[in-house]
Amino acid sequence: MQITEVKIRKMKMRMKEPFSTSFGTMQDKHFMLLEVHDEMGNIGWGESVAFDAPWYTEETVETSLHMLRDFLIPLLLGEKIEHPDQVGSLFSPIRGNNMAKAAIECAVWDLYAKRNRISLAEALGGQRQRIEVGISIGIQKDFNQLVEKIQHYLDEGYKRIKVKVKPGADIDVLRRLRDVFPEVPLMADANSAYSLADIDLLKQLDEFSLLMIEQPLAHDDIIDHAILQKQLKTPICLDESIHSLEDARKAIELGSTKVINVKIGRVGGLSEAKRIHDYCMEKGVPVWCGGMLEAGIGRAHNIALTSLPNFIFPGDTAGSSRYWEKDIIEPEVVVEDGYITVPTAPGIGFTPDLDAIEKFTTDLWPFREE
Repeated sequence: MQITEVKIRKMKMRMKEPFSTSFGTMQDKHFMLLEVHDEMGNIGWGESVAFDAPWYTEETVETSLHMLRDFLIPLLLGEKIEHPDQVGSLFSPIRGNNMAKAAIECAVWDLYAKRNRISLAEALGGQRQRIEVGISIGIQKDFNQLVEKIQHYLDEGYKRIKVKVKPGADIDVLRRLRDVFPEVPLMADANSAYSLADIDLLKQLDEFSLLMIEQPLAHDDIIDHAILQKQLKTPICLDESIHSLEDARKAIELGSTKVINVKIGRVGGLSEAKRIHDYCMEKGVPVWCGGMLEAGIGRAHNIALTSLPNFIFPGDTAGSSRYWEKDIIEPEVVVEDGYITVPTAPGIGFTPDLDAIEKFTTDLWPFREE
């Protein structure tokens, strides 16, 4: 396939309610959609998951836009691609900027699957017809409100509850939650809010029978996590520390993690996400798919990835209605009794809602082969 045109759309969508972590709170989601066109008129879609501010990684919407316009699209435009795995090689001269790379690489994967008239899940080697879904709940000011939210999502059938924690809103909250929900599959996400100085506090996590504690220490660390894991029965899950297969390999060999959260944007695309999945499966380390508050295009890519067999734990890919009054795909992602059905239509399996996309587009940049 030959890449003849690429479009970047800058988008703004308002979430139903604010989402809070140890980093801060957001409600308006700014992001980019990528359209990749081939010589036959097919279109592949990808979504950037970078945020406005560099609080999750160093990337932002604006830095990703710069990388796409000035470096990545010029490398891809006009190229003949036999398989999406080649995109990573084309981009290899550019260091880092994984979220920008992933946005356009995912669009190429969608395009490739459509050209071959297979679903994206099938193109990736997925095996599941439906996937289990968990829910991520931001930090709440009121404990009773947190309990109400958890009960609401349990009633909807969600299979796993993740709560955000930070110093001062951690052990007591988890203890009280366990009193209310003694048997619920529960995990905590710290978003790098602690250090080894907090080891005595973190050891208290073992009394709560958590599925895992996600990224308790520094965002770029694998050494201290290995020290901490030796002190905990609770499995440590690494998120921000894992940007590549090499990061995953080193973390597993050091004993820094017993679970890995695979986020497509963080690791640079579906090809690298699949390589991490395959390696972890070989090593007996389960993985799961984390969320980045995606709109429908990014959510569809997560669903396809989660159909791979080593995604053992329910992911964060909740239904569209969890976040949006109106999503940008048809049909919207729907959770039924805690499951999402993996689409079988070609590509991502959802149809981009062009009217909604136009409504939420704030800027558009087209690039064509000369």
